[in-house]
Amino acid sequence: MTELKDAAAVRAHYGEPSHMAKAKQMTRLDRHCRAFIALSPLVIVATVGADGRGDASPRGDAPGFVAAPDDTTLLIPDRIGNRRADTILNIAANPQTGLLFLVPGIHETLRVNGTARITVDPSVLAPLAVAGKMPVAAILLSIEEVFFHCGKPLIRADLWNPDRRIERSAFPSLGKILADQIEGGDAAENDRLIEEQYRTRLY
Repeated sequence: MTELKDAAAVRAHYGEPSHMAKAKQMTRLDRHCRAFIALSPLVIVATVGADGRGDASPRGDAPGFVAAPDDTTLLIPDRIGNRRADTILNIAANPQTGLLFLVPGIHETLRVNGTARITVDPSVLAPLAVAGKMPVAAILLSIEEVFFHCGKPLIRADLWNPDRRIERSAFPSLGKILADQIEGGDAAENDRLIEEQYRTRLY
């Protein structure tokens, strides 16, 4: 199997990026970036742990849930979850973090890279509260790179086409999956507990 094992091999295979592909990269948000983030209900957070292993985790909420206090800072609420805290543990060990913002109906995405910190300061968390409940913490990202990614991947995926949505019954419930994966699990009870959390523990 032929592999690309270093930067020189990658460049030899892919060639050089166009002027536009390089020039579009910025170091701060502009009005288009701010508008896109304000429309986005979903961001994928990519981190790397102390052991060098990568992880990507979604964060979602009402559009505009990610705050931009200024043109070089983003604030992402980290709400109640299962306490694995993979993203938070990774940032504590390695602050280098990448974000991918998506907006339903728009093929282009927004990529943001920078260094992150974890804050639990109540004065910072309070404006991020929903239904009177503050997030457990927040990811404070200092922006180093920001640029729009072309729509080719989402066009290929036909991601926003409602006719491409599968019937929920076509794939097992999470409760069933966990019952198959964890010895001694009960699918019906798992599903009951999961649905209860979806109703009562979103915030």
